[in-house]
Amino acid sequence: MSCIINIETSTKICSVALAKDKKVLFNKENYNGGSHAELLGVFVFEAVEFAKENNLSIDAVAVSAGPGSYTGLRIGVSEAKGLCYGWNIPLIAIPSLDIMAHQVIRSGVEADYYCPMIDARRMEVYSAIYDKDMQKIKDVSADIIDENAYREFISKGKTCFFGDGSIKCKSMIISSGVVFLDDIYPLASSMVDLAEKKQEQKEFVDLAYFEPFYLKEFMTTIAKNKVI
Repeated sequence: MSCIINIETSTKICSVALAKDKKVLFNKENYNGGSHAELLGVFVFEAVEFAKENNLSIDAVAVSAGPGSYTGLRIGVSEAKGLCYGWNIPLIAIPSLDIMAHQVIRSGVEADYYCPMIDARRMEVYSAIYDKDMQKIKDVSADIIDENAYREFISKGKTCFFGDGSIKCKSMIISSGVVFLDDIYPLASSMVDLAEKKQEQKEFVDLAYFEPFYLKEFMTTIAKNKVI
């Protein structure tokens, strides 16, 4: 078993969890959004100090791999890489939607299909669909939500939607076979089991070349009054 620092920054939530033998020993979460750059380093420092005080040796760092917030993902991955380079330990990458699906399935919510959604602005979401065994039956994609979205799954069985992207879907996806869960976000504390499994199987990513899965290109705008 291993001691792993888990870092999650793919949405407005900034969270860090230190776990050993699949047990969370230290956990910090901030739900205010927009403060990842300021808070992540503090949370990691506190986790490292906790490890030192309890004579724990950190074996790996796990980070959410996306999709999600472009800025949030870059902050999280940069922090994780820095720790791994400094300590010469491996980096584990876990898809953000896997984290959410695992959290809901593990909680005991019963459904045939589980669809985590991360807000991608306007009427678009990043989503995937899993069965109750955490098998992915629809790959990650950026989907535009309308009244016909996900009908092929809804028509076959109970479908559970959750995540900050699902809020915009409630008025569009209407069916007796649909359930919406509120306040579900990818969290570092929900990464623990997935990170431990990857550690045991030595599923690490290349420190030099790993990049988050953004799914869409980062869009920038130029101010109209900008002097060129």
